[in-house]
Amino acid sequence: MTSTPVEPQPAPVPYGTPDAPRLAVRGEAHLEVDPDIARLGITVGARGTDRHTTLDDLTRRNTTALDLVRTCSDTVRRLETGHFTLSPELTEGGHGERVHAYHGRVHITAELTDFTALGELTTRLAALELTQVDGPWWDLHPDSPAHGEARRQAVHDAVRRARAYADALGTTLTALVELADIGAENAERPAYAARSARRTALDGTDLGDGGAALALEPRRQHVHARIDARFIMAPPRL
Repeated sequence: MTSTPVEPQPAPVPYGTPDAPRLAVRGEAHLEVDPDIARLGITVGARGTDRHTTLDDLTRRNTTALDLVRTCSDTVRRLETGHFTLSPELTEGGHGERVHAYHGRVHITAELTDFTALGELTTRLAALELTQVDGPWWDLHPDSPAHGEARRQAVHDAVRRARAYADALGTTLTALVELADIGAENAERPAYAARSARRTALDGTDLGDGGAALALEPRRQHVHARIDARFIMAPPRL
């Protein structure tokens, strides 16, 4: 059986050739912009010695909190209920297991896009009975123009750097051969809790209904973009 000889393939040339030298640079951009979104974490609680009464109290307080958030319907981008718990607290000691009390909790997340009424809403929520408010966590929309602007500036930075290197060699760029996106992300996004400009934990048992609204200043968001770019230069005269 005769096998067809395999012709050796030329090894790739990662750094170009003397007639077409390749130049690799990194472009970076950093923007500081106003946030688009504010998120609030709301925890509604209830406690009692009777399971049904505790559940009724929790249902009522949950409805009150949801209705209060919905009064800002024009600015609420998203309103979601997280997990719900109703658990017994057992009496320590004694013979057998006896329920001492029942504890109920409902977790709500509200996402707002207009911060005008954010301070008033936060204060009114915190004034509710057995209600805790966490946040705000500031963020950008995933499709915020800031991300595209950061990428555009990173590309311009790469071209500017490449031209500076080529100019130092007394030559010019002739072609772009590769553009690799190695990251264009909001520095605050990886962890939900890390996005918090300030964490305000408010328990409704500590505030009265007539309290003044909180003054909440949005935290500026940092948007980063980095790209790798490779160009071909005209052969320089060294």
